[in-house]
Amino acid sequence: MPDIQTTPLHAQHLALGAKMMAFGGFDMPVQYSGIIDEHMAVRKAAGLFDVSHMGEVMVTGSAARDFVQHLVTNDVDKLYDGRAMYTAMCKPDGGIVDDLLVYRRSEESYMLVINAANIAKDVAWMHANNPMDADITDVSAAMGLLALQGPNAFAIAQQLTELDVSGIKYYHFIEAAEGEFAGCSSAILSHTGYTGESGLELYVPADEVADLWDTLLEVGAAHGLKPAGLGARDTLRLEAGFSLYGHELTEDTNTIEASLGWVTKLNTDFIGRDALAEVKAAGATRRIVSFKLGGKGIARQGYPILNTDGEAIGEVTSGSLSPVLECGIGLGYVENLPAYTTPGVAIGVQVRKRVIPATVHKPPFHK
Repeated sequence: MPDIQTTPLHAQHLALGAKMMAFGGFDMPVQYSGIIDEHMAVRKAAGLFDVSHMGEVMVTGSAARDFVQHLVTNDVDKLYDGRAMYTAMCKPDGGIVDDLLVYRRSEESYMLVINAANIAKDVAWMHANNPMDADITDVSAAMGLLALQGPNAFAIAQQLTELDVSGIKYYHFIEAAEGEFAGCSSAILSHTGYTGESGLELYVPADEVADLWDTLLEVGAAHGLKPAGLGARDTLRLEAGFSLYGHELTEDTNTIEASLGWVTKLNTDFIGRDALAEVKAAGATRRIVSFKLGGKGIARQGYPILNTDGEAIGEVTSGSLSPVLECGIGLGYVENLPAYTTPGVAIGVQVRKRVIPATVHKPPFHK
């Protein structure tokens, strides 16, 4: 069993009285003031998350574009300098190795952002599937990452720079030179996030991220900024209908059934393309759906999903209480039939010995 790792902000979390837990091989904050309080801060004002446990891989050189196109399901040629995209990388059978972000910094430089628990697996996969011999460098340990999310996020960040933060379009980014953002030696300011709110993800050197964290909390206090942990991160992403690797996405699921056909460009040549083309042509046998519970209870991973006749048609992959709706919500796979996947249809979730009525719901839940 490998030793648990910590992010450069571990001391800050302890000083703030955070409740800690192991996640993705790291000791991470679950909550500070409380999950609902932090969740609502993000929805109404702003929240600050330590996501320095995430992995970053730089792909450079003349073969960089060809390698990334070979690796991921989305079309890399849709990118240009300063543009990012969401995508997945798959096995030859279409199973999902990981979901990730790809940033194009230049024609011969891309940054891939991967899930913390998958860093070693993903980097090994990249090296094993690099026939074009692109330069691959895992810089995860050298990179700190903060997610500043919520309606006031841009106003807070703008106080720390003369760069035009508000001008960063969704899924675009800018790179700050030395001293241009909060005194950092370098920074990437990305209009991306995992909460369903507008916001920024801020990449800075690992040895500078603690100072940035402290500065943001200080200047953001007047804007309602609060530190937020993994608990709120999970409830926020569920309200937005976002999938999580290890729950909705695994090596035993594919992008078509996971409703990620929009990032699966079958006109490009990537690992798993032929298998996914077959799934699309034949039709996926199951499909991910979002649902809202009509009674008290929480739908946990693995709980059966039933049709109105009480027959099992799938199972829950994620579930929690929605602080905005004040009821249970979740995601799960069901048989791919309109009677089970159409928004508004009735289903049920078996919670221990009782069945809670539920309704298929098109995300996001909070808007």
